[in-house]
Amino acid sequence: MKMLDIQGLEQPVSRLIMGSDFFTPETYDHVAQVLDEFTELGGNTTAYIYCGGKSEQAIGMWLEERRNRKDIRIWTKGAHPNQHGKQVNRQAIRDQLEQSLERLHTDYVDLYALHRDDPDVEVAVILDILNELVEEGKVQAFGGSNWTWHRLEEANRYAEANGLRGFSFSSPNLSLAKAKEPYWPDCISAEAETIGWHRRTGLPLLSWSSQARGFFTGRYTREDCPDPDLMRVFYNDANWERYDRASKLAASKGVETIQIALAYVLHQPFPTGAIIGARNREELESCFAAARLSLTEQEIAWLDLQPA
Repeated sequence: MKMLDIQGLEQPVSRLIMGSDFFTPETYDHVAQVLDEFTELGGNTTAYIYCGGKSEQAIGMWLEERRNRKDIRIWTKGAHPNQHGKQVNRQAIRDQLEQSLERLHTDYVDLYALHRDDPDVEVAVILDILNELVEEGKVQAFGGSNWTWHRLEEANRYAEANGLRGFSFSSPNLSLAKAKEPYWPDCISAEAETIGWHRRTGLPLLSWSSQARGFFTGRYTREDCPDPDLMRVFYNDANWERYDRASKLAASKGVETIQIALAYVLHQPFPTGAIIGARNREELESCFAAARLSLTEQEIAWLDLQPA
């Protein structure tokens, strides 16, 4: 497993990041098995997915039982918009982080991301809050999830000019299938301009929905999709052409189409990581095999429907 260096972290993160959308204390035996197998295969990073805090509780149980906190990179998020209104403020960020630390049975997180931006809040204010958390040892590195590259650039320019820690990573959606519209309100998918900015700056991108929520599994066809959200976001002629090309390339390499889709994310011309949602050993091994694939620049361009 190749590793990814993130500014602010003493140890690198695995480029495959274990998502936790099915983690709950009630399913702990399954969670522990998946996390054990994930780390056995070479992964070292797991990410919090919003589900009433249950995923963090399950991760915390596993960390405590395995006594492996120093070996695992924990990524959590805050400032999630909900019924309480805007959350990009000092009190909300601190309150949510303290709740996360308690559930995780730890006094710090390696990676912390603001789940949404609030353009009405100046980047100076946001960076002051986040730098306080770094200075207090509660966060090692921070980033923005669903932030535009314009705001990330503004924030990091301010940080550099004022001797502050800036954003160490970004986490939009990046996948071979391109989103026609946000999957959830205010979510951001990396399009050509964003990809160009990451290429220029080298800022790591940690993608959610890196496999386009199952679009490349073969379970869906042009004519049949039982998931209305998947159809709404990813169904169009261009994405089906990408699917066909991924399938053709997969056949030539003797692998699965979904493995090509994951390899695409990990072969961008800048540092990338991918959150995965594997639920068993077979799916984990498929993801790790995809991470070992090699794709050329020409193959990436062809998959992306770029002219030769």
